[in-house]
Amino acid sequence: MTESESSHGSPVSWSRGQKVVHPSRQTYVALLKKLLDDGFTMCTDLTAVDYLTHPGRELPAGIEAERFEVVVNLISIASKDRLRVRVQVPESDPTIASAFDLWPGTEAMEREVFDLFGIRFDGHPDLTRILMPEDWEGHPLRKDYAVGRIPVQFKGANS
Repeated sequence: MTESESSHGSPVSWSRGQKVVHPSRQTYVALLKKLLDDGFTMCTDLTAVDYLTHPGRELPAGIEAERFEVVVNLISIASKDRLRVRVQVPESDPTIASAFDLWPGTEAMEREVFDLFGIRFDGHPDLTRILMPEDWEGHPLRKDYAVGRIPVQFKGANS
């Protein structure tokens, strides 16, 4: 791997003209800190993907595909650069460190990922459900969540 194929020691790929950095779960927060120091002061999105039904995606050499992936989109306002961070998260241990201490605006985004995918964020200040009721069982955006399990009630409809 040449220097141009890595960023702060993590493999890099390109997608639709955008640089994508692929840290391990262990180096995730250290990389985010370096990127913040590099001027990526805005986190515009933090979400997840469940690749249960699509395991054959392209990843750089040395990155092992896992069922889940946490995706973070960053912007450097000063340089007008965008950067995507993709971290593989295994189904057997769906946890990753929280980005809250670096970008407090990720608080609700991490809660949404926890609620809908079941990925836990270590160090999050209030990792509770945000969209589903507290007593809801399961995580609706997981690919193995049964289709049609959520009952739809229409206002004013005959019961």
